[in-house]
Amino acid sequence: MAKAAAKSAKKPAAKAAPKAAARPAAKASAKAASKPAAKAAPKAKPAKKPGIKLSMLRPSVNNMTVRVFARAAGLDPTETDAWGHTRSPEFLARNPAHLTPMIEDKGLPRGVLWESCAIMQYLANKHGLDKFYPKAPAKRAMIDSAMFYLVGTLYPYVARATYPALSFPQYAGEVGHSDAHPDKKSEAQKAAMAAIAEPLEVFHSFFRDGKPFIGGNHPSIADIRLAATLEFLAVIDYALPKWAKEYMVALEKKLGKAYAEPAGDVRGYIAHVKSQAGA
Repeated sequence: MAKAAAKSAKKPAAKAAPKAAARPAAKASAKAASKPAAKAAPKAKPAKKPGIKLSMLRPSVNNMTVRVFARAAGLDPTETDAWGHTRSPEFLARNPAHLTPMIEDKGLPRGVLWESCAIMQYLANKHGLDKFYPKAPAKRAMIDSAMFYLVGTLYPYVARATYPALSFPQYAGEVGHSDAHPDKKSEAQKAAMAAIAEPLEVFHSFFRDGKPFIGGNHPSIADIRLAATLEFLAVIDYALPKWAKEYMVALEKKLGKAYAEPAGDVRGYIAHVKSQAGA
């Protein structure tokens, strides 16, 4: 066994492949390297956000809020004027609260969603619209706080002060909804007007805190909700403070047609109401 192993060891090793054999491969590699690289595929355009179905009322600032946001966010809304139809069996079957604005979306548990702030939050979350509704918990909390303060405090004052002039129905339990003497209703309206100044100043000094908008340098969903609410005050010729006037102008300039077009419907209705009152 040892001899056999020795004989095997003495056998000459297999000759290395001639160098020339490697040359063609090298040339092929060089040729391949010299060929121009394939052109990069053109960058795909960002997918257009799907449009939303929106049922709305044109004279309403609550509805204006979502109309502005949907346009500013590039959501291409398909709008249906629900005036006179919110109590129809078809509408009530989908929305028993009979409220607008209302969006329709298959991704929602019941297929529809109402309340302007909830709609904006949902759409911002779904489409990643951070510039309108930041993801950072602390920043988002301030936006939420501003909106909830508006809905719970400022808007009820605005409604009590403006709804009588707008010929909108008053909320049940309010003096304006009762059979109280017109003088009592007038007193309640004046009291609401006087109360508006305090929450307005809170938005100015606390939520904006020296910034152009509540959202910083770019309007947030809270800014859209606030500016739309302030539009109603024109019907009673409310003397907005200088900062509020400048704020509304700045927001409209920033959002352009997305704000101006829905605002035009509200302003047109207010102008009509005032002309009727003066006739």
